[in-house]
Amino acid sequence: MKSAVENLSPTRVKLTVEVPSEELQPHVDAALKSIGEQIQVPGFRKGKVPARIIEQRVGKGAVLQEAVNDSLPEFFGKAVEETGVEPIGQPEVDITQVPMKDEEQLEFTVEVDVRPEVTLPDYDGMQIQVDNLEVTDADVEEKMTELRERFGTLTGVERPVESGDFVSIDLKATIDGEDIDSVEGVSYEVGSGNMLEGLDDALTGMSAGETKDFSAPLAGGEQAGQSADCTVTVQSVKVRELPEVDDDFAQMASEFDTAEELKADVATQAEQSKKFEQGVQARDKVLEHLLENTEIALPESIIESEVHQHLEQEGRLEDEEHRAEVDEQTRKALKTQFLLDELGKTEEVEVGQQELIEYLMMQSQQYGMDPNTFAQMMDQQGQVEGIVGEVARRKALAAALDKASIVDADGNAIDLDEIMPERQGGEEESAAGDAAADTATADPAEGETPDESAERTQA
Repeated sequence: MKSAVENLSPTRVKLTVEVPSEELQPHVDAALKSIGEQIQVPGFRKGKVPARIIEQRVGKGAVLQEAVNDSLPEFFGKAVEETGVEPIGQPEVDITQVPMKDEEQLEFTVEVDVRPEVTLPDYDGMQIQVDNLEVTDADVEEKMTELRERFGTLTGVERPVESGDFVSIDLKATIDGEDIDSVEGVSYEVGSGNMLEGLDDALTGMSAGETKDFSAPLAGGEQAGQSADCTVTVQSVKVRELPEVDDDFAQMASEFDTAEELKADVATQAEQSKKFEQGVQARDKVLEHLLENTEIALPESIIESEVHQHLEQEGRLEDEEHRAEVDEQTRKALKTQFLLDELGKTEEVEVGQQELIEYLMMQSQQYGMDPNTFAQMMDQQGQVEGIVGEVARRKALAAALDKASIVDADGNAIDLDEIMPERQGGEEESAAGDAAADTATADPAEGETPDESAERTQA
């Protein structure tokens, strides 16, 4: 077999493949056997019909068509291996010659998008500036409030709903009179904004027993993005009462005996959170620096397909303003993926089994699924390879962050190892890896299923 490659653009190639008849023959034999098992010829047992009789019955062209269709993936794979191209997206195949005569050969061309060449800038020792470490009384109070809320109690009240209240509601959504979804007795914190758009405004001012109609775009499912007619009924209204911060609370909520010891520990936690924010900011700025200083050609057909699919799922194909937003987001996400993949090659990143397990557990929590069930679903849907790639990208970014020189606004050096001193799984990983653990290249979008999210991360 011979193959040649022609560069049509920085992100698209045309492969020309020539397959001698002797290499195609095994596939022709397999096609004859398959067809022979499907047809009945008088005088011959099923599956024992001679090849020449089969060709007479169905035609040589039909046999060759089945053989070619069966063999194309194999020959395309060999051509990719021979030429060294890295295809992405769907290939477009054009069969230019079928060997109807013995001296002829199979010839076909394939146009396909390929990974662009990426030349990374010098990132060893690059200086990144982050905000100064500032911990205010409000930051400490916020941490203490979070702790108190964990031990708070809900008490019913007889008054209209206010932001921050906890309500039990019935909720129904319809489109053009057809029931789309409904739930009863679901608990919701007013003002959290984690259900339907417009729900908080509808609930505010309602009392127990009241019903109100409003319109909202659906967040998930087949009708994601479509406007639905929604009806909400308030069953009950409750407020969360927080315990006082005293010695009894300290002993109940922590390992400390006194409120003063607890307050000191919460202040330390607030400082640690601010340090972690510095690490996240450093990670984001390292990525932005690399993106700004790296020219990467992007495959337009893949971007167009991704944008169209996104808008189609939302039912907003005619929304040109939103299309522009999605197009920009898609371009940045794809450029980020190509950059981090190249960074992973440069840093010789490998993904261990424990790292893969930790990532799967983290993702399963985001989807609210059992980790084992989530892992099995990813395996059944063929998404494991994409997940391994995502973990490798996170490690690649962590490696770049580890080589950067991080300073605050005053020029003081920031040691990322002080931000997250613990090592995961006993390995000597730097805190850069922890800071990069939530990079946004594959976080699930609102309303996305796990398989949709995983598919989105693969070019």
